[in-house]
Amino acid sequence: MSADAAPALIAIGETMVLIAPHDATPLADADDVRLSIGGAESNVAVHVSALGQSAAWVSALGDEVLGHRVQRTLSGLGVDTRWVRFDPDAPTGVYFKDPGRGVHYYRAGSAASRMTAESIAEVPLEQARIVHVSGITPTLSAECAALIDSVIERVAASDAFLSFDINHRAALWSASEAAPVLLGLANRADIVFVGLDEAETLWGTTSADAVRALISAPGRLIVKDGDVGATEFSADGVVFVPAIPTEVVEAVGAGDAFAAGYLAGVLAGHDPEACLRSGHERAHLVLQSTHDVVTH
Repeated sequence: MSADAAPALIAIGETMVLIAPHDATPLADADDVRLSIGGAESNVAVHVSALGQSAAWVSALGDEVLGHRVQRTLSGLGVDTRWVRFDPDAPTGVYFKDPGRGVHYYRAGSAASRMTAESIAEVPLEQARIVHVSGITPTLSAECAALIDSVIERVAASDAFLSFDINHRAALWSASEAAPVLLGLANRADIVFVGLDEAETLWGTTSADAVRALISAPGRLIVKDGDVGATEFSADGVVFVPAIPTEVVEAVGAGDAFAAGYLAGVLAGHDPEACLRSGHERAHLVLQSTHDVVTH
């Protein structure tokens, strides 16, 4: 890819410094921890790049050692970071992973929460094949909510596809607050990923068919049902592919890995079954690790 060419996938969203135990030890008991990075959208970009497709990540970071470490790490993993902006007046977010018990965020007032539609005006979203965002970004600030709205409008007016991962984070907003917003955003996207469990929490749907009845606009809807499998709904019909049996070490990041595997399959021109299988394969790798991204 030439320096001026737009990558096949552009992902937009916050990435933070991640502090986690080296193994599955609970954070309260861990003596040894690892400093790395994690963010839903950059996770997708890393996995897509690892699968041989060009991918960029767009965001803002603090203009300090942690922010530059995040950018350097992602660039080293093959992600195009040319549109990352460094903010001298706001920090890079940090979160702690507590294996089997969730995560703890320290992200209020972060550089990424100060992103606006104007701050990514020069990013050639319209030239990408897929633009990927998630339901995390609208919760960061009113400006970030407006940013996502602008991204959707720009992509809708182009030949690119808008990929949207529901990614409801209960620690950031309640289900009652999130449900109508996420549903509205999902029905403006071309490709949507949602877990069956989170759909039930948000909208009370208890089957993949019920989710499709609610999220009816996207050309492709992928409903993930944990260790059971995933179903794609499209104009061509319904395809189900079972999950890969896995001994789970840590689940955080597996949804991003699945989305990336699926999207890399789309970019490669694979059929729905192969795209779903690719998603399961990437999730399988991440589920066996405390890392958010596994590049092999």
